[in-house]
Amino acid sequence: MTTRPEFHRFHNGEKAALPFAVEEYEDRLEELRERMESAGATVAVLTSMHNIAYYSGFLYCSFGRPYGLVVTETDCVTISAGIDAGQPWRRSFCDNITYTDWTRDNFWRAVLSVAGTGAIVGYEGDHLTLMQRDKLEDFLQPLTMLDLSYSTMNQRMYKSPAEIELIRAGAAVADVGGYAIRDAIREGVREIDVAMAGRDAMELEIASRFPDAEYRDTWVWFQSGLNTDGAHNPVTGRVLQRGDILSLNTFPMISGYYTALERTLFLGEVDAASLKIWEANVAAHEYGMSLLKPGESCASITGQINAFLAERDLLQYRTFGYGHSFGVLSHFYGREAGLELREDIDTVLEPGMVISMEPMLTIPEGLPGAGGYREHDILVITEDGNENITGFPYGPESNVVG
Repeated sequence: MTTRPEFHRFHNGEKAALPFAVEEYEDRLEELRERMESAGATVAVLTSMHNIAYYSGFLYCSFGRPYGLVVTETDCVTISAGIDAGQPWRRSFCDNITYTDWTRDNFWRAVLSVAGTGAIVGYEGDHLTLMQRDKLEDFLQPLTMLDLSYSTMNQRMYKSPAEIELIRAGAAVADVGGYAIRDAIREGVREIDVAMAGRDAMELEIASRFPDAEYRDTWVWFQSGLNTDGAHNPVTGRVLQRGDILSLNTFPMISGYYTALERTLFLGEVDAASLKIWEANVAAHEYGMSLLKPGESCASITGQINAFLAERDLLQYRTFGYGHSFGVLSHFYGREAGLELREDIDTVLEPGMVISMEPMLTIPEGLPGAGGYREHDILVITEDGNENITGFPYGPESNVVG
């Protein structure tokens, strides 16, 4: 009778080219192990897309199945579902174990084979569900458990030179998408038509720049009129009309790394009330970028921009924080919440961090200048200030189009 394994190693084919050199992943794991030792953890069981991708290079697609990365003092192993066959092995810097569907909870049996029982287990408190936490305790019988989510997030906030190089390339790809969108804008076309032009241009650019990468999840949010009121409003079939306020948002995804370009535009003409709001938001954007330097805290920067807008009687129209970190994140996963420009974040900027400046004002329908205004640039914090790696122009001089 054929044995049906609970898990096995399906190392099919050769290792693929990963986003970073082996040394980059070794350095990340070395720091993770130092953080584990400092916290007292003897094994880490990581389950989020962003941490698994950050430490191993493998970005999973869950489809309802659990995935993991188990790190001990000597081992680093991704745990993946049989439906993916050999792809997780090829895309993991480290070892890989495939678990099967034949018996429920084979995922945890595979984790157990690496982690053992009785360890001090580090986990991600911001990701592990209550159900999966119970199973971790049942299978691994940990001596105790420690939340590593904040520590791993803190590690990811500081970008290596190789990460900054990839993010810089992503910002350039976002600009390519922006120009394709601007060229596609005209009266009578739908939001979806414009969005597809930007997405297609970016995917072609990514394939040209990164011939060995996986291609997925690059997207565009292009909004018009009332649809511009929110930063994350989806694309619709609304037809563009002369005088519309437009919101251009390009999001190239390169091996799990997200970058973005966001711009306000107007179709054909901009009325006086809208122009006044737009110019004020551009001024806040430029002022905010001038504040991004080492030694400044997120809360302090936020307070200064708040005061800038309050002086112009516009603070009540601000809808969210003024910027956030970049790295392994997307709309599906990941967030370095310790590096966001908000009143409740005290993190001090340091060289090697990458952060956006993206003030947004939303004027409700029925008021002069109604719509959502947002500009977004990506900046690398340097020793004495910042470097803006976004190239697409902003403001009324460049973005009244069509």
